[in-house]
Amino acid sequence: MATTTPSTAYSRDLGDELRRLRETCTGLTGAALSLRLGWDPSKLSTIETGKYRASEIDLVQYLSMCDKDIDYFEDFKRRYRYAFDEYIVQVSDNLRTLAMAESTAKSIRRYDSQSIPGLLQMPEYAAGVYRMAGFVAEERIPALVQFRTDRQAILRRHDRPDSLFYIHERALQTQVGDSHVMREQYARLMRGAFMIRIIPADAPVLAHDCTLWEFPKAMPVAFVDSDLVKVFVQDPGAIVRARLLFDRLAEFALDAEQSRSKLAEYAGLPREDLDDTGTRMA
Repeated sequence: MATTTPSTAYSRDLGDELRRLRETCTGLTGAALSLRLGWDPSKLSTIETGKYRASEIDLVQYLSMCDKDIDYFEDFKRRYRYAFDEYIVQVSDNLRTLAMAESTAKSIRRYDSQSIPGLLQMPEYAAGVYRMAGFVAEERIPALVQFRTDRQAILRRHDRPDSLFYIHERALQTQVGDSHVMREQYARLMRGAFMIRIIPADAPVLAHDCTLWEFPKAMPVAFVDSDLVKVFVQDPGAIVRARLLFDRLAEFALDAEQSRSKLAEYAGLPREDLDDTGTRMA
């Protein structure tokens, strides 16, 4: 019987990667592969769910069964080395761990200070944000926008996570793309207003963008991201600070009806007013 280890967002992601390799490369069930490896089925199960730290020998044996060569093993070992750390840093274009964390969370709390949250962005708005940042080649933007759009499916599930998005008013004031894009983006926000709370422009709040995910059977994860890196944090002290941040945001945020009214103000701006509002970003 394998001894479980507190999992992380990254260990669950890499465990799921192993599961997909098993299914696509061997066609075997977990029980069948366990038999071939001479492992207890619980060991393979906990490795594939990211709840058990596989040894180097475990990884060699598993990946060999999937017909992977030494180069593949070395790359996977390099990534797996940090899978169970309380702080995981990834390059910004590594999006799989992010998507998996969102899709398995029971609740999502998100704060954005400069732009509309990614899970609420229209494709045209998302493309404008990427162009404004200037870190992504133009030919990569459509694929990244499609990935962001695909992630939004979690909010349409019957068992969607309990989600609350805190958006600073300056994100509403900042124009991305043209006035048509902004009108459509405001309309999208109005449709999801029940899960949005607006932080007024004059609120004394100074905080970085942050996400807090809560999971049914795993420790919470705080997430901060920038154009350079993504950081997944499971340190208990950091989780406490993240919860304090959202408690503070709740103190200054407009309530549900006030937030809806504020969104309606922006959604109803005539074109000439919208063209003169905020800072152009794209």
